Amino acid sequence: MAQFASFVQDKIIHASLLQRSPDPYAGRALLDSALNSASSEPAGVPIAAVERDTGLSKDTLRIWERRYGFPQPLRGPVGERAYPADQVLRLRLIKRLLDAGHRPGRLMALDEAALQALAQAEAAPREGQAASATGLGRFGEPLETHDGPALRRMLQQDLLAGGLEAFVTQRIADLNVAVGEAWQAGRLTVAQEHVYTECVHLVLRQALGRLPDPAADAPRVLLATLPQEPHGLGLLMAEAMLSLHGCRCVSLGTQVPLGDIVTAARSTKAGIVGLSFTGSFRPQLAAAALGELRSRLPATVALWAGGSSLALKRRLPQGVDAVHAVADIPRLLAGRGHPSDTGAP
Repeated sequence: MAQFASFVQDKIIHASLLQRSPDPYAGRALLDSALNSASSEPAGVPIAAVERDTGLSKDTLRIWERRYGFPQPLRGPVGERAYPADQVLRLRLIKRLLDAGHRPGRLMALDEAALQALAQAEAAPREGQAASATGLGRFGEPLETHDGPALRRMLQQDLLAGGLEAFVTQRIADLNVAVGEAWQAGRLTVAQEHVYTECVHLVLRQALGRLPDPAADAPRVLLATLPQEPHGLGLLMAEAMLSLHGCRCVSLGTQVPLGDIVTAARSTKAGIVGLSFTGSFRPQLAAAALGELRSRLPATVALWAGGSSLALKRRLPQGVDAVHAVADIPRLLAGRGHPSDTGAP
């Protein structure tokens, strides 16, 4: 379910997005507050900020430092790591290429020119790719000016014009890609990306509130992310599609302990449990967590996993279904004997 999580996910910047800008390092001031920190601290970006900015975990950064000699952080008085801005920009580019399926050992051996050339090749438009995903179009202006009310009005107009299903599977899916690419290319700031995410959340929540109550015998679906996954926009998109097609959804939101998911599945009598994983979620951890959760759920409960994590492109534990797009939800429900009900506005 590429949008089940990610599409970024509420953090679109961590989706598996490849930029199309000729210069991936163009025009982005990185975390000025960190770079202008007190003289007693190393002049760089703290490791926690790098983790948020790139989607690479602290553990991954430390392992690469030992194994490959990159990145090479500065050290503060008590040994805290801080990363020069040029290294963070390189890490962003490496993360995009990792999401495209490249291995870290190969990428670390490439110089900057080779990395950029590889990114350009990966970012070349694919045949059949939606044209609306290549830019922000008319949505760019309200984002540039941080005009949330104007952006919400535009989104609501599109929702009313095309209906909820097209809004989720087409408009928001395309915009998620475009916003993520604009952020990666430095055309949008973190604050502007947050304006977009908050507006989409609000519009989708309002749309969900207008849907009719599901039938008494509607399939019950439990949605959540694991503790290491803070991104929730994909969950909300999945909830909208599931609700639109007659399901009774309970969303636990983000960062829920695995044991609590098991307990909630039992108490809600869920027939389907859905988890989302963005590209920043470690594939090995995702596979292990899915295997553990599968072993603790009854065999009659379906376990769905979606998002941009590389784990979902590999072989998943037995009894776990990868959902590659929210548009697949009606077919998957039908496969479980749940005919779709689209009596929504």
